[in-house]
Amino acid sequence: MLQSVATGGQSGGSHPHTDADLLAASVRKDQRAFALLVERHFALVYRVVWRQMNGHADAEDVAQEAFLRLWKNPGQVREAGALKGWLLRVASNLVTDRFRKAPAETLGDDDVFVDGRDNAEEALGRRQVATAIDDAIAQLPERQRLALTLVHFEQLSNAAAAAVLEVSVDALESLLARARRTLKEKLNPQKQLLLAGLAAEGR
Repeated sequence: MLQSVATGGQSGGSHPHTDADLLAASVRKDQRAFALLVERHFALVYRVVWRQMNGHADAEDVAQEAFLRLWKNPGQVREAGALKGWLLRVASNLVTDRFRKAPAETLGDDDVFVDGRDNAEEALGRRQVATAIDDAIAQLPERQRLALTLVHFEQLSNAAAAAVLEVSVDALESLLARARRTLKEKLNPQKQLLLAGLAAEGR
């Protein structure tokens, strides 16, 4: 498996399939190596894109486009440790481009799967809360949105999220603080709706 990677440039190393090895093989247009990189990182990129696009159906296409750009020129990622951050930044920029062309649509009612144990009222309450929060997040500036997604939804540490965004931890915390403040301002007028939805969810 991935023989060209395993035998290239390693002198008996015990970890032949690191991101560094796979990137080097991808530069040589080794499709198997690149496929493994996609398999390793696609889920994270897709989740972040999905969140940033507020569940838009094009999220998978945007995530795939980020990897396509990597395939076209893998040599632009000079250090394997920067790969995850590079992919997320490219994907985030692609999301921004989509927003400029047309605002992202929210999920339709048909896309919401309701547990059979829940009644319609409880499902509606949850959906109202989720939609209000997702809409508010989708309207945040790009870097605030990405910072919030990485820390609160992907549960990256502040240091790891700062590395992805290529900013200091202090700068990341500033982005988070501004994002939270903006969300609070946007959601405050809908406070009663959110409380009602949470009450329905808790019954």
